[in-house]
Amino acid sequence: MAKIWVINGPNLNLLGEREPQHYGRRSLADIARALRAKAAAAGCELEDFQSNAEHELVERVQAAGRAGVDFIILNPAAFTHTSVALRDALSAVGIPFIEVHLSNIHARESFRRHSYFSDIARGVISGLGPQVYELALAAALHAVENEQA
Repeated sequence: MAKIWVINGPNLNLLGEREPQHYGRRSLADIARALRAKAAAAGCELEDFQSNAEHELVERVQAAGRAGVDFIILNPAAFTHTSVALRDALSAVGIPFIEVHLSNIHARESFRRHSYFSDIARGVISGLGPQVYELALAAALHAVENEQA
């Protein structure tokens, strides 16, 4: 059974209440519940994790390498623009990942336009609200299916 982990960075625990004009009104728990159901229907195991602490995200990525995770869906949130440590962890484990952002980071403040992850990600999905997770899951499932075949 394929394993996909969804890893979320800082402040995403506030989804549904924080700046709904940028991030929408669905909570992270709602998004995770829907993703787990879709993954289960596809015969895949999905785990989700969120932390406001950079070191916990790094440790989670390292754990993914030891756990045999096939694919990661990553919303690094504010760490998109600052975390070399998280980038290095992703490079070290070598697990393919898709970078997602609820808002269109290219239509926001200039400092949000740089990502430390986009160039090493399998793909980037941005600006479509919670749908970015569903699209990333569909792409991850497709990748896992084709790479295991």
